Amino acid sequence: MSKDYKIKVENVTKEYDLFKTQTDKLKSFFSLKTNVPHFWSLMGVSFEVKPGETLGLIGVNGSGKSTISNIISGIIPQTTGTVDVKGDTSIVAINAGLRKNLTGRENIRLKSLMQGLTNEEIDDMMQDIIAFADIGDFVDQPVKSYSSGMKSRLGFSIAVHIKPDILIIDEALSVGDDTFYQKCVDKISDFKKEGKTIVFVSHSLRQIEFLCDRVAWINYGKLKSIGPTKEVLTKYREFIAWFKSLSKKDKKAFEKKQKDIQKEFDINKYQQELIDEEKQNVKDVHVAENNVKKRLFGSVISEKMSLSTKLVTWVVAFLAIFFCLLNVSGHTLKHVVEHPKSIIHPTKKLKLPKKLEKQAKIKKAHHKDAKKHEVNTNKK
Repeated sequence: MSKDYKIKVENVTKEYDLFKTQTDKLKSFFSLKTNVPHFWSLMGVSFEVKPGETLGLIGVNGSGKSTISNIISGIIPQTTGTVDVKGDTSIVAINAGLRKNLTGRENIRLKSLMQGLTNEEIDDMMQDIIAFADIGDFVDQPVKSYSSGMKSRLGFSIAVHIKPDILIIDEALSVGDDTFYQKCVDKISDFKKEGKTIVFVSHSLRQIEFLCDRVAWINYGKLKSIGPTKEVLTKYREFIAWFKSLSKKDKKAFEKKQKDIQKEFDINKYQQELIDEEKQNVKDVHVAENNVKKRLFGSVISEKMSLSTKLVTWVVAFLAIFFCLLNVSGHTLKHVVEHPKSIIHPTKKLKLPKKLEKQAKIKKAHHKDAKKHEVNTNKK
C-alpha cells in the first residue's frame, strides 16, 4: 500500500458474539469458555482512500458496509487489523451521535463541542445548521420525537457545517424528500471542490455513479472488488442480475452458505495465510510472524479481560465476599484467621469492640443509678 492516503484499512476483521442470554455475556466478559456462536461481519478487508477522493461502498444488506464505516469513524473498534485515519471524521447516519433525550439544539451544541469547536463558533453557525436541517420548531424538541428523516436531516446538517477533514455518509440520503436530497448533493459537491475526502455508503447506484470517483464492493464480509466507479458497478449489477434470476429456494441456499462462511471464519487460519505471504518477502520465519502479528493486533484494544485484570478482579471479588461474611458472622478478623470454619457459624451474641463495650457498660451503670435515684426520691 502507498503512503499517499487519507484512510488506510488493512487486514480488518470484526467479530460479533451471538449471545442468547445475559449469563453468556457475563461469562464472555470474564473470558470464561462458552458455546456462544460467532459471526464475522468483516473478514480481512483492506483498502485505501486517497486525499480528496470520494469512495463509494456498496453491497447487499448485511455485507459489512456500515460496520466498516463505523470502524473508520471510531464508533466501534475492529477485532484485528490496522485503521489509519489522517484527520477528523464526521459520520452522517440516522441516530449517529444524536442523544435521544436532548433537543435538536442541544445535540448541535454537544456534537460540535465533541469536534473541538468553541461555544462562540457554535453560536455563529447555529442558525445556519438549523436552517439547513429545515425541521422547524422541532429543533427545540427531544430527538426521540423525530422521524427518521428529521434525524437524518439534523445529523447531515451538523456534520457538514463543522467542516471535518473526512465526511462519512451512511445511507443518510435514503430518507427525506427530493428538495433535501438536492441540498445534500450540492453540499457534497462543495466538499469535493474543497478537496475533502468522502466515504459514501448507499444502496442507490444512481447516487454512487453521480458522486463517487471509485467504488469498493463489500460482499458478505469480504472486499469483492475495488476500482473505478463504472467498472465495479458493472460487476455488481451482473451479480444482482444473477441473484435475481435464482429461484426462491436457491436464493435462500446461497445466502445461508455465505452466512455460514462468516460464522465459520477462522482468524488463526487467516493469520497463517498472511504469514505465508509475508515469508515470500522476509526469509526469517520469526520476523514474518512478528510482522503479521503487529499488523493484526498492534493497534487493537482487546474487548476482553487480560489475565492480570482477571486475577485482580477475582481477588477483589473474593475479598468483598470474605468481609461481607466476616461482618455477618460477628467474629473478629483474628478469630476467623485462627478458626476459618467459624466464618460460616455466626456468633449468638454480638461482640462489641472493647472501647464500645466499656462505654456501653458505663452508660448502663449511669442509667441504673439514675433510675435508683428517681425511685428513692419518689419514696421520700
